[in-house]
Amino acid sequence: MTDARTSTTDTTTDITSGTGADSAADIGAGAADGSGPGGADGSGPGGDWAAWQRSWDRQQEWYMPDREERFRVMTDMVEALVGPAPRVLDLACGTGTITARLLARLPGATSVGVDLDPALLAIAEGTFAGDDRVAFVTADLKDPDWPTRLPYGSYDAVLTATALHWLHSEPLAALYGQVAEIVRDGGVFMNADHMIDESTPRINAAERAQRRARMDRARRGGALDWAEWWRLAAEDPVLAEPTARRFEIYGEHADGDTPSPGWHARELLARGFGEARTVWCSPSDALVLALK
Repeated sequence: MTDARTSTTDTTTDITSGTGADSAADIGAGAADGSGPGGADGSGPGGDWAAWQRSWDRQQEWYMPDREERFRVMTDMVEALVGPAPRVLDLACGTGTITARLLARLPGATSVGVDLDPALLAIAEGTFAGDDRVAFVTADLKDPDWPTRLPYGSYDAVLTATALHWLHSEPLAALYGQVAEIVRDGGVFMNADHMIDESTPRINAAERAQRRARMDRARRGGALDWAEWWRLAAEDPVLAEPTARRFEIYGEHADGDTPSPGWHARELLARGFGEARTVWCSPSDALVLALK
């Protein structure tokens, strides 16, 4: 799952409270009156994947207004380090958010998305249907054999965003070891996620208060939160069944860790990467890059 939820499968619970061409069919816009796919009465036509993608983006941006900036830096560094036509593993891909940005910027790239969430994978697969540059794999990143399900043994880049904080530190470090084995020599891994520096509690508290105030203002303006987005998905005729299976897998939320960027860099170096450091950050999030 990706983005501002909390699980291992662009792999979200509400990250603040503890739970990332417009059209008239946009889900968020139709939430109040039931119009559009995923409307409040479930009457909207299912399978409008572009509308679901826009709705997912809006929900994620409510939590992370600088979300697109981290994706820009991520694709910048992919191109700089492994060129314009990389083979990419979109780890915990969710709706395929990273893959979409990657292919828009680097149309010669290919992407394999891996995730366990059946609802988000349904949106991803519907979005990229017919695009032979993209493939998806269903796998649980907590299963030590998940790499055996991938179509290739190595990748130029492995990318993930706002997903791995579903994992506690020990299994996350083990996952980093597996990632190091499938990134080719000279290849790159990037993780954009909630990474909290616990050495600055007053800064953290001030940022958290400001962020929550901004989110409250956006909610009063009609922004969908995590729970409301999933309620609409559960009412959609196409997504209702995979959404039910998703909650059987994950429940309402999952608990994980949000260690500091320094912790991530140290673990990546210990697991086989040659260089690792932060290449983008906000007061609460960071993008850590590791080069094999």
